[in-house]
Amino acid sequence: MEADPKIAEQKFNEFLRLLPLTLAVAGLPLAPPGTYMTDGQLDARATAIRSAYKISRQLILDIIK
Repeated sequence: MEADPKIAEQKFNEFLRLLPLTLAVAGLPLAPPGTYMTDGQLDARATAIRSAYKISRQLILDIIK
């Protein structure tokens, strides 16, 4: 079963709109230019961003109710 392209685009646009809030909630420091991270570090940062996105999305939904 393939995803509807319109729905995928809407979800992507929602993610982009929430990205500044998501990154603020995640609280991750910026890596200095030229810094390389291990796979474990990248996974940890991706997990933090995923969790922060869920919180950011729920916060916005609570606010607009």
